[in-house]
Amino acid sequence: MKLHGSMTVENNTLSIGGVSCLDLAQKYSTPLYVFDEELIRNNCREYVNYFKVNENKNKVAYAGKAFLPIYMCKLINEENLCLDVVSGGELYTAYKAGFPMENILFHGNNKTIDEIKLGIDLGVGRFVVDNFYELDLIEKICIENNKTQKIYFRITPGIEAHTHDYIKTGQIDSKFGFTLTNGELYDAIKKILNYKNIKLVGLHAHIGSQIFDIEPFLDEVDIMLNLVKEIKEKYNVDLTEIDLGGGIGVYYSKNDKPKTIKDFCEAIISKADETCKKLNIELPTLIIEPGRSIIANAGSTLYTVGSIKDIKDIRTYVSVDGGMTDNIRPSLYQAKYECSVVNKIGNNKGNNVTIAGKCCESGDILIGDIDIMKIESGDILITTSTGAYGYSMSSNYNKIPKAAVVSVINGEEKLICKRQSYEDLLLLEMQ
Repeated sequence: MKLHGSMTVENNTLSIGGVSCLDLAQKYSTPLYVFDEELIRNNCREYVNYFKVNENKNKVAYAGKAFLPIYMCKLINEENLCLDVVSGGELYTAYKAGFPMENILFHGNNKTIDEIKLGIDLGVGRFVVDNFYELDLIEKICIENNKTQKIYFRITPGIEAHTHDYIKTGQIDSKFGFTLTNGELYDAIKKILNYKNIKLVGLHAHIGSQIFDIEPFLDEVDIMLNLVKEIKEKYNVDLTEIDLGGGIGVYYSKNDKPKTIKDFCEAIISKADETCKKLNIELPTLIIEPGRSIIANAGSTLYTVGSIKDIKDIRTYVSVDGGMTDNIRPSLYQAKYECSVVNKIGNNKGNNVTIAGKCCESGDILIGDIDIMKIESGDILITTSTGAYGYSMSSNYNKIPKAAVVSVINGEEKLICKRQSYEDLLLLEMQ
């Protein structure tokens, strides 16, 4: 198992942020999400530095869907990041956290009327408009409230990055955005010329997630900047902001070979400079929206091992006290993870097992066929790189309460999300 961030091993026992994982499991029970705050902050600072936020006034918008409790909103604000939200719930969380509304980008392919009203009322900085329906609603609501709203148009640039089919979003056949090849984008621009309460300031594209190659992003830069020039020449509309989305891949298991934040940012900045000079246009403000690459490797999940079922000559199932309710990605995307026993780090391996969850589903498998040290009931198991889309996609399936979340840094831990109780599960149910 690869160690990330502030993970250390002493006397075969794993610590994160200077705090023993055994102590965390004992104090807060399991399953338990553990976040390495130092690594999160370091990742944020690398993005701010290498994407030239201060020098070029570019922007890094954290993709909140990856993980967005109130504590995370406050952290990214402290680190000078903007925020990308995709729902009224995420927006309201940011509002309650005191996050600056002008630094929020509001995404979503089917924002409800109530969500649009909330965004306009709170003063969201940019709406990322996905379709004609939304465009008309924003204009109507702005007129009713005597407000003007800045927007981006989301486009589908036709780039099919090498990633899982469910997380490809830049190809033509997508539920997201205005398509380039059929003229939708140009129809939208013509329409907005007659609107008085909407100001188009930029374009947005997102080509997918968990992408390891830099080349698709460079193709995206080229497409977007050529559009900036074309739209200025055809419609006399100045686009001063270009949002390239997110999607940079991260390490989950040994076959993953991600680029560094530095490599990713510098390649985009260089390509944008080169393309703008070639096109003889001013360099717009560039925006990127990393989520997974900020938070994934900073999060881990602790479990307690329960039953162990050894089917002779077939398979050994090691069941833990969590599963698809706290990490749906293995079932949904066949995502791969690494794991270990927190007080047996460095011990000899040689035991091939399958890590199973406790849900009443045969597909509730966290890790299949992994070589691990001797494992026993009562051991504390850790799966790493669960920071992105673990807690945010968790559920109460089988009426299982959601796990607690702690942040660790410099030898101290802080509870940032309480564990659900059985009473919490029933709060919305009527008798």
